[in-house]
Amino acid sequence: MNNPALTLLAAALAGAALAHPTTPPPIPKGADNFYVSDRVTTQAVSFPSQFGLKVAATLHLPKGAAPGARLPALVVGHPMGAVKEQAANLYAVKLAERGYAALAIDLLCWGESEGPRNLVSPDLYAESFSAAVDWLATQPFADPARIGAVGICGSGSFALAAAKIDPRIRAVATASMYDMGSAARHGLKAAPLSLRDRQGLCAQAAAQRTAEARGAGPRYVGGTALTLEEAADPIALEFYGWYRTPRGAFTPKGATRETTTKPTLASNVRFMNFYPFEDLDLLSPRPVLFVTGAEAHSREFSEEAYRRAAEPKRLIVVPGANHVDLYDRVDLIPFDALDAFFKAAFADA
Repeated sequence: MNNPALTLLAAALAGAALAHPTTPPPIPKGADNFYVSDRVTTQAVSFPSQFGLKVAATLHLPKGAAPGARLPALVVGHPMGAVKEQAANLYAVKLAERGYAALAIDLLCWGESEGPRNLVSPDLYAESFSAAVDWLATQPFADPARIGAVGICGSGSFALAAAKIDPRIRAVATASMYDMGSAARHGLKAAPLSLRDRQGLCAQAAAQRTAEARGAGPRYVGGTALTLEEAADPIALEFYGWYRTPRGAFTPKGATRETTTKPTLASNVRFMNFYPFEDLDLLSPRPVLFVTGAEAHSREFSEEAYRRAAEPKRLIVVPGANHVDLYDRVDLIPFDALDAFFKAAFADA
């Protein structure tokens, strides 16, 4: 998650600020974002969306599937500000090893998908999931009655938004979910944003829109700190240790390191109008699974979504895991529980 509103948290977290680190956090045991499996085939694909923009994705299929078999299928979305090569491919590969046709997508406007670069648009992000379902439902290897979604970090909220109005998504699982709307409006419980903070962000975005209408180029805000010196609080340092080190760093074609993870200033305020946890009962009786870390600063979002969702629902709290640990730590991510969840969800299809 890389919500520019949270850049305001540094001041609020000053009391918890770290002694300035001189080296990035060590890569922990089990971190394997760029995992490759000899039991899975991969293929780059793309497909249209209702907005006329193409979604880029990587399809992962289990080797040895019976000829003509129609597999259960999953759409996997990456963290906000990331791309499919960051966390989404890992989840997709691990689930493909368990027998799924797993499609890791680039959200529209990010990575290799079309759309204005780094634009914030919750509608486009949710449409990325439904467009992926359109494509999977027409493929001979996928069973259209057994399609689910997995959303990591911000994509957890986008997957929920898509599934609420798209019953073809038969089950949803989230990991380290961020409610991008609540984060933009209110920050975190530990460091809330004031009304003045929010009004200030809206004023900055509006001024930038005017500047761009007069010919100025886009400005990029928030995202992950580019240097250790900028990683001034524990949350910023956690993200720096993932996005700016070999653990998870990836720069897609056409981007630069300086623009990765960073939304545009003029568009970021759209998150303030995003309410993914409203009307979660629309999902029922389709099941939903929330996975969060016991030490994750984002834990509050999974617990709130679990509270508001109707049955059937389940919350898994992973001991010892922080927010980014559930991006890539194969020793902590409960892949077997995810597999069991989707198998049960698809059992009657």
